[in-house]
Amino acid sequence: MTPPPSLTVRACTDRGVWDSLVNEHGGHPLQLWGWGEVKAAHHWQVERLTVLDGDATIGGAQVLYRALPWPLKSLAYLSRGPVCAPEDAAKVVDAVARHVRATRGSVALVAEPDWDSGSVGEQRLAAAGFKRTENTILIPRTLILDLTQSEDELMAAMSRTTRSNVRKNLKSELKFRRVAGEEELEKILAIYHETASRAGFGIHSDAYYRDIWRCLGEDSPIVAAFDDGEPVAFVWIAKSAGTAFELYGGVTAAGQKARANYGVKWAAFTEMKADGCTRYDLNGLLNDGISDFKKQFAPHENLLAGTWELPLSPLYPVYATGMPLARRTLQSGRSAAKAAVGQAKAAVGRAKGARGRAKQLAGR
Repeated sequence: MTPPPSLTVRACTDRGVWDSLVNEHGGHPLQLWGWGEVKAAHHWQVERLTVLDGDATIGGAQVLYRALPWPLKSLAYLSRGPVCAPEDAAKVVDAVARHVRATRGSVALVAEPDWDSGSVGEQRLAAAGFKRTENTILIPRTLILDLTQSEDELMAAMSRTTRSNVRKNLKSELKFRRVAGEEELEKILAIYHETASRAGFGIHSDAYYRDIWRCLGEDSPIVAAFDDGEPVAFVWIAKSAGTAFELYGGVTAAGQKARANYGVKWAAFTEMKADGCTRYDLNGLLNDGISDFKKQFAPHENLLAGTWELPLSPLYPVYATGMPLARRTLQSGRSAAKAAVGQAKAAVGRAKGARGRAKQLAGR
């Protein structure tokens, strides 16, 4: 299909211009310039693309590229992108895909948009040739609070026990505020280590979290509960103009005893509401204790569009069948990446062997 002559793709190299585009088009915080800088500091390449229809900018996409073994080149990924009105999705992703294919030769473009399942945007992705995949990076099943509600309405939606715990926190000696400065950040990281050890989940290196703090700045506030001046629970957020997205949370043993993890959630909701955010995404629901805790704050769940993939290269079948671990390098560390490289080399070797055998048979 020939692209409409009116569509133009331009690279954006100005942070202020890019973040304005994201915020003006209702984009997700993972499409902000700062998030791209975080990923660029940790084994990714990043490119910000604006899409114009004539003279009007209709959207764009912050594209993250993960290197793959030769000859697959790279995988292109839109983390909660693209940025556009859902009805313009087909035009935006088609223009972005053509640019990526022509300039990068990536094997596939993966999109995980911030749209509801069954929405117009999802339908437009399908019309542009994307196929749904179960190789999910960001969990589509989540809980999104409507921050346009009053505080009384938000409180009323909680379970009775949760509401009681929040109110007790608000009447206690605990203080709730944003983390300020490097010294407090280091205390938050210590709490996160303690929480991960207790709950048994893996975390990044401290350098990764320090880069989020540095690169996103005011777009990534940490709201914490303080007991006698020391943090005992926190919620770490990334936010755009309209959406607050919960990145991480943690609580000390003392904070657990005080049930500070309830009050700090409420403080995060109200802080983001005061900042003008209209929705608060608690970032994924699984069948685990952390998800059970999240579900106490509202009686509903949300299902986003999920993960969609567009082949961009004739080598896509090799990638799709021979590199299951490569997809996971989008959310994993170097050990998984090394394993993916090994699998890819084996897959490419098998493909070469098959071509060699075919030539031998043809020559007989």
